[in-house]
Amino acid sequence: MSDNYQPRLFGINQSNRDFSKKSSWGKNQFNSSFPAALACYMSCKNLQPVYLTLDHKLTVNHGKIDLSSLFGLDYNSPNFFFAFERDYLPYQDIVIGNLPRIDLVTMDISQNNLCLRGIEIKLTALPDNTTCELTDDKYGSEIVVRPPTIVYLSVSIAKAYQHDRQGLKDYLNPICNEIKDWTSPSYILPVINELISIIDVVISSCLDSQIPLIMEPVWKTEGKSAKLHDNCLDIFMWSNLAFTRLFIDAAKSELNSDKITRHKRCVVWLAKMLYDFANSSKINHTATIDEISLNTKNDKAFALSGSRTHKYMKSPELTNPRIKREEINNIILGGGEKLLSPERRFDAIILNTPNLFE
Repeated sequence: MSDNYQPRLFGINQSNRDFSKKSSWGKNQFNSSFPAALACYMSCKNLQPVYLTLDHKLTVNHGKIDLSSLFGLDYNSPNFFFAFERDYLPYQDIVIGNLPRIDLVTMDISQNNLCLRGIEIKLTALPDNTTCELTDDKYGSEIVVRPPTIVYLSVSIAKAYQHDRQGLKDYLNPICNEIKDWTSPSYILPVINELISIIDVVISSCLDSQIPLIMEPVWKTEGKSAKLHDNCLDIFMWSNLAFTRLFIDAAKSELNSDKITRHKRCVVWLAKMLYDFANSSKINHTATIDEISLNTKNDKAFALSGSRTHKYMKSPELTNPRIKREEINNIILGGGEKLLSPERRFDAIILNTPNLFE
């Protein structure tokens, strides 16, 4: 079959997904593979993702990050390999049991399949329901985060303290030592404020070690319609430390509540995993997530609406994403779009059925 008719994605030349097969174009696969291809395409156009990092005031700053720094190697290298949905082996030494799978692991196959980066991918729609009635400059994307993302966040911060576990223990000990039962809201609620404060101290002390962790591509529509905007695609890359602001700032806003919200529970999960690492050099992430539910369902770690994420992501790139709608056919190649199997959502079908209400 000619390359022109071989379904594929731009820049993904070697991977553990065979894009000539329909099974590689399902919703779950596409939501991680398309963003990786989008990043490669943007790099080809000399466009860098917006890089969100944390400064010493614990404020999220905007910069740019080139793709070689983000992926750990030039995507055009013959040694570059995209490994989707696998564990990030460099973190295995400090966890008990197996790591959860992460969306993308970049690898250098010339160095015995060396793992370069582990990246979580959150493909988000712009605007969401809370911002779709506003003007473009106030649009925001809802982000939904799974527990494995908090595991990778915790391990990435623990890695920064791998040679200073005593320092980490000194930060955490005064508060964490008081918690006799991490599974009980009655023990957690009285110290949640102090727990948040001490996590901020831990984060402030390892700012120089922050790394890119969460890729958030946005796809923009015309308001709440299903029609793509002319300027429809861009990528925001969160450092591990900048990402903490999403749930920690939300938890701070909920301190007057006597409930353990999902945002507060993420703080507890992070503190417990770091405390375990400080004491034993290991993180039992499965036990932490499974046992510390704090009367809240474990189906997701937390979600934040576009009206709340906007302040962190506000930028020219959010208002006017840099990749245009017609450029999608430069990213999905060889008729790959014919292998897509989108969800058949009744509300979307109603919205896109001409003359239905005329």
